[in-house]
Amino acid sequence: MKQSTNTLLRGITVLDLTRLLPGPYCTQQLAQLGATVIKIEEPNGGDYARSLSPELFALVNRGKQSITLDLRQTEDQARFKELAKTADVVVESFRPGVMKKLGCDYEALKALNPKLVYAAITGYGQDGPYAERAGHDMNYLATAGVLDQIGSVGAAPSLSNVQIADLAGGAMNGAIGILAAVIGAQASGQGELVDISMTDGALAMNTVALAAINQTGKTPKRGDDMLSGALPNYRVYKCRDGRYLAIGALEPQFFIRVLNGVWDSVPSPIRGTIDKLLKATQAQSKKPKGQKSQTQKSSSSKNNNAKLQQISVMLNDPVKGKLLLMPIHWALSAAFKTKTRDQWDQWFADKDACVSAILSPGEAIQHPLFAARDMVGEEQGQHYFKNPIKFQQTAEPLAASPELGANNPT
Repeated sequence: MKQSTNTLLRGITVLDLTRLLPGPYCTQQLAQLGATVIKIEEPNGGDYARSLSPELFALVNRGKQSITLDLRQTEDQARFKELAKTADVVVESFRPGVMKKLGCDYEALKALNPKLVYAAITGYGQDGPYAERAGHDMNYLATAGVLDQIGSVGAAPSLSNVQIADLAGGAMNGAIGILAAVIGAQASGQGELVDISMTDGALAMNTVALAAINQTGKTPKRGDDMLSGALPNYRVYKCRDGRYLAIGALEPQFFIRVLNGVWDSVPSPIRGTIDKLLKATQAQSKKPKGQKSQTQKSSSSKNNNAKLQQISVMLNDPVKGKLLLMPIHWALSAAFKTKTRDQWDQWFADKDACVSAILSPGEAIQHPLFAARDMVGEEQGQHYFKNPIKFQQTAEPLAASPELGANNPT
């Protein structure tokens, strides 16, 4: 079986009892780092993902071995325990209590292998009032207050096709916890129970909303916080062809480049409204008697640049900026509709202005960036992602996902 040539986790053996998405994604990360991952599957059908979505199964089980065991049978429980005696890690994703009923929980396995790291990835954790509750990614995001924050002002919460709680809250936290526990076990000789709740993981990522609550005492409205759409210099804009741009020009030095790039495309009435707001603000500002404003001293070109600079600076002022939020949003919305997404993308390509074309997944896997970063592979007409963590040592892609029971003893 072709293994990754990345040797960082060589010698680490992982018994993977997980199914579907979060657990297999977690253990594939370990396989990408050089661990030997043995997928333990039921003899009749194996991992549900094999039948529900063979393509998904193939993407998150690369580089693993497959052994079939029915842990409801005494003989197979004994075989599993024999494997656990020499393994470094066990990962499971059953509801709390299932492995104890099978006689293969952490306490039972620890008695056989004190250095064993046992990771349990569940929706709501090993204890607490929701421990026995069923759920999926959207349920965890809903409970963690994350789903409430995704979407536009006045619209219903939106579902992401990236499973945030499953992958970031569960799989990635699981991999981090496992690696930390393995290092600890190597130093102390004592293993650890790693309790990963995908809901806990989702909650812990909701940091920007929590910052707003700490600042104002209120939950930010959906689509109306600093990084969710309230700022005209950090939001999504529709282009002439119905496709979209992402404008992430938070800092003044970036936003001034955005304004310089689109200002000539802003309709005159909107520019007039903004001019009036700027003049009103200038009138409120105190100046030494007799001092002329930059507008009076500049040429037309310099005058325009000074105006845009003033807009950029004002948007970073918590009081004055509120006057400009909607007019600047109108201005940018109108301007970006004058060209296609790709025309704007090309225009801003060398401007260093934090402007990006919003690509579809199909476009992304063909993008030159990911070709240069060696992120996407292809095998028998099917694409797959390579390890996003790059190291100095070269690592070959993992082998394809295993057939059910491919590594059963003969």
